[in-house]
Amino acid sequence: MTATQSNIINILLEWLENNLAQPLSIDDVATKAGFSKWYLQRMFKETTGLTLGAYTRARRLSMAALALRVTSRSILDIGSLYHFESQQIFGRAFKRQFAQTPGSYRCAADWCLSNFCPPIRLASASLPKPHFIPLPEIHLVGVTKSYSSRLEQIDDFLRRDLRSSLWHRYLEKATSVPSVLYGLNCLIPSQVKGHPRDQDTIFQYTVANASGALPDLFPQGQPIVIEAGTYAQFIYEGAVEGLQDFIILIYDTAMSTLGLTRRQGYDIEIFHPPAKLQSTVDCIFRCEYFIPIRN
Repeated sequence: MTATQSNIINILLEWLENNLAQPLSIDDVATKAGFSKWYLQRMFKETTGLTLGAYTRARRLSMAALALRVTSRSILDIGSLYHFESQQIFGRAFKRQFAQTPGSYRCAADWCLSNFCPPIRLASASLPKPHFIPLPEIHLVGVTKSYSSRLEQIDDFLRRDLRSSLWHRYLEKATSVPSVLYGLNCLIPSQVKGHPRDQDTIFQYTVANASGALPDLFPQGQPIVIEAGTYAQFIYEGAVEGLQDFIILIYDTAMSTLGLTRRQGYDIEIFHPPAKLQSTVDCIFRCEYFIPIRN
């Protein structure tokens, strides 16, 4: 694979990822790339090991699987959004990739990510590698905020640094900071009636600390119990603005590549803030990110 081919396919992959919900044909994609469709398909297969059509279909089905888990859209709407001609065609294609029907996938208590097709990244950083940690039951006190968004906009929405704004709100009044801070998050379907693609995903985020630790930090906080069990622990080190991209990489690539199944429960973020309060939320030096998994 030449550098030119790699650059062309990288641009094409990014364009495809941003247009999975748009009507696409091989001719459309070839026109975008500026090559004949025969040459483009051959170059795509040589570079990625997959045919262009098969990759696009697998990515659309993966996005449909995500929509089934975190939105309340109907199966018909989800299949139509990703350009399957009928609910029956969508159901058959979905079952071939995920080994169960869309309805059973949506209703399953656990979320199996092993059959997701990750987005291809030709020049990506190394994949985050987890440690599998048994955590005991943890008792916290915290405050939860909910934010609504369309699924198609959720990644950009979550990059708006919601964490820092929430932590600033509570830490700026604190006289001291505990040695450990917890952030809990989850995506859940919105139950608000209306257009099926309008504000259909809710992101819940909880700022919390251990029960009994600095009770003045969250005076109106509610008790929260973290279930004991096995968690996949991923370590993030860097600036706060990079954390959400790290989480996206875990979910869209690492979890499927590792064949992991997510069980019910919170994703847990554990921070060990520095002693100086003013630097606590300006930069995250280290975040331990825990995802509840099924053994």
